[in-house]
Amino acid sequence: MDTETRTFRTGDRDTVLDLTRDCAGFVSGRGDGLLHLFVPHATAGLAILETGSGSDDDLLAALADLLPADDRWQHQHGTPGHGRSHVMPALVPPYASVPVLGGELALGTWQSICLVDLNVDNHERQVRLSFLGG
Repeated sequence: MDTETRTFRTGDRDTVLDLTRDCAGFVSGRGDGLLHLFVPHATAGLAILETGSGSDDDLLAALADLLPADDRWQHQHGTPGHGRSHVMPALVPPYASVPVLGGELALGTWQSICLVDLNVDNHERQVRLSFLGG
């Protein structure tokens, strides 16, 4: 297995950050196998979805409806609603796996690999990319 950790800046607002190009670069030329991604944070997740057509904003809106940024959360430190960020990985998991064929991601036409971050208190995230050859 070949693995590396990359750092991404997510900023100070709810974010869906497209990682597809980074992932494609990581697997390029590696042949067949599996790309596994993992976010070593308790408040971020990974999703495979369409981006650029509003789906990323729809995901953030759905998460805002399910997990409002208010004072209902028992886990309370940082900005208001911080506790929701700790619940989010139960809905948007901190891992994803994608087949790799001939050194290319075997994603569907409209699929992208995205980092989802609702924690506005932490502006940088790490993502571990691991390639397991077939």
